[in-house]
Amino acid sequence: MDGSEHDIARRTVLMSAGIGIGAGLVSGIASAHAEGAEAAIWSQEYWAQKGGTKLNLWRKRVGAPKPGEKPLPILFLVHGSSNSTRSSYDLSVPGKGEYSLMNVMAREGYDVWTMDHDGYGYSGSSGNNSDIASGVEDLKAAMPVITKETGQQKMHMYGTSSGGIRAAAFAQAQPASVDKLILSAFTYKGEGAAEIARRRARADELRANTRRKRDASMIRSIFTRDGHPGTTDPAVPEAIIEMEMKFGDTIPTGTYLDMAVNLPIVDPKKVLSPVLMIRGIWDGNSTDADLLDFYTQLPNGDRQFIILPNTAHSPGYGKNRHLLWYAIKNFLAAPAPVAS
Repeated sequence: MDGSEHDIARRTVLMSAGIGIGAGLVSGIASAHAEGAEAAIWSQEYWAQKGGTKLNLWRKRVGAPKPGEKPLPILFLVHGSSNSTRSSYDLSVPGKGEYSLMNVMAREGYDVWTMDHDGYGYSGSSGNNSDIASGVEDLKAAMPVITKETGQQKMHMYGTSSGGIRAAAFAQAQPASVDKLILSAFTYKGEGAAEIARRRARADELRANTRRKRDASMIRSIFTRDGHPGTTDPAVPEAIIEMEMKFGDTIPTGTYLDMAVNLPIVDPKKVLSPVLMIRGIWDGNSTDADLLDFYTQLPNGDRQFIILPNTAHSPGYGKNRHLLWYAIKNFLAAPAPVAS
């Protein structure tokens, strides 16, 4: 990171409406982080099968897996509506510091997985509109691959924007597969949210087409629509455009349509995992009231709600992404609560 971003990350205080950030990293993860600073990050792609559709999975960790070794905790990252997974979570922005959440969490000692959903990126397309229900089926299809490669049947999950809705819907449908759940830039009912209102105005158009236009101009608009373009370095959307345009200038409409007319999709009372909810203070996809409504209904007392300052809808791409990383690291590494 450059000096100015480092200073911001050190000075800025996270505003939390939950039980707090946590005391720090547990010794096992801290040790893995120290070792990871010296070791190379290993990566590998895999394929899952959802009916007749091949889905691309991408994996990163420090060092290649070795027979008989103790498995690393799994973190699965779920992408949102407008970009495929590698530009979402493994982005390179030359000369601008680290933007890969996969790299960051691999260095913290996690076995980090992600996937392109149906109709996105390297994955095939079933021809559907890749709505939230389809995304849940994608995640179900990924699980046997992860279990085969790691021997594990449970993982932490992180989802951003509609990826958070996908992740929460999967946690609701298959709770035994999800350990801790992180919902970033989430939307519950969407009431009072400017971006959701814009999508509702396009509902007929979204119903009529399985794919929508997503060109360079649209990608740039993601970082200006909330009214605070200074939260993101202008080099970021250009790096995303370079990665995404090779897949064409259209993407599925399903998650946009769901967020326009089908909210709420997730019942918070049925999400049993410990949950961290993260919101950028200027995020136009939701309001504090909308997310706190969801948060207060969660049945698990192990939960946190964090507001990131000087941050709009896409915290992983922002100048204050280090605050996002800090929140994720500490939530995942927090000791288990002691039973009363």
